Amino acid sequence: MAKRIWNFNAGPATLPLSVLEKIKADIPSYNNSGMAVMELSHRAKDYADIHAQAKALLTELFNIPDGYNILFLQGGASTQFFMIPMNLLAQGKSADYVNTGTWSKKAIKEAKLFGDVNIAGSSEDKNFTYIPDVSGLSLNSASEYVHITSNNTIAGTQFKKFPETGSVPLIADMSSDIMSKKLDVSKFSMIYAGAQKNMGPAGVTLVIMKDDLLAKCKQDLPSMLKYDTHVQKDSLFNTGPTFSIYVVKLVLEWIKECGGVEAIEKENNKKADLLYGVIDDNPDFFKCPIEVNSRSFMNAVFRLPTEDLEKQFIAEAAEAGFGGTKGHRSVGGIRISMYNAMPYKGIKALTDFMLKFAKNNG
Repeated sequence: MAKRIWNFNAGPATLPLSVLEKIKADIPSYNNSGMAVMELSHRAKDYADIHAQAKALLTELFNIPDGYNILFLQGGASTQFFMIPMNLLAQGKSADYVNTGTWSKKAIKEAKLFGDVNIAGSSEDKNFTYIPDVSGLSLNSASEYVHITSNNTIAGTQFKKFPETGSVPLIADMSSDIMSKKLDVSKFSMIYAGAQKNMGPAGVTLVIMKDDLLAKCKQDLPSMLKYDTHVQKDSLFNTGPTFSIYVVKLVLEWIKECGGVEAIEKENNKKADLLYGVIDDNPDFFKCPIEVNSRSFMNAVFRLPTEDLEKQFIAEAAEAGFGGTKGHRSVGGIRISMYNAMPYKGIKALTDFMLKFAKNNG
């Protein structure tokens, strides 16, 4: 087998090795069909089984209650940024948005094309280094919905508690932390997530939408941009990203084999505790700018004493088999993405490297 590195890229991100091996085995002929999955008709029984199994696993592992629809869409979370207000917001109406960084700002920009946006909370005053106190948000009881980004890949922050929005629907972009911890789905009217960080490859976007919210959606829209279209056709109105959905199914099976979301959460907590522990125990060399209670357990960001040392760290890390450690171009520094598929031993290997690097360059 070809040599693998420890892949800390923020997305597309690492996949479980067992899933990659299963894909490799299935490539020539899936289920003795004589065709690879990406060659199957999206109307064929073999693909229909994949589709149904993926939905059933999501329902089971994420404990999705009755009254919710599971959709597999295209266009990434960025399409949801405008599709949500297109379906739910109108001129003269408003929606609440919590601004916690780059992806929230993009969602806010799109929403303003369709109606009014109330910034219910923001951490921009401190360069997005914290999550606003959810109990202090300026929510409008007349809003059509409240929108949050649960985890911020660039800023390195994550909601630890979610706002109570009463009768106003709560919508969350969970692209980078979905399935990473237990969650009460019933508190949300809609959850959406690009799969390429925690659930599979790029190309498919998961949408979990409550019936009550679906009933509020506009109907005078192009067919492909109406949620109702995809609900009625079980995400098969057109040819969907069948291969990506197949990989999502395999990743969900892997999560189940690991013991489910609860076991995954426990492992994620261990990884984060180890990495942040090394950072905090060496404050003269590693500095995390994020407030402790807002730190992301998916994307840890930190700085070294100088930018030259950061460049050296990234280069030496790559030589040592650690990929994707460079921070986002808009903020610099170091970023370590430790999604579900990154094992504890990967973080242990990295922290050993960090300590050695600090000792040699401190």
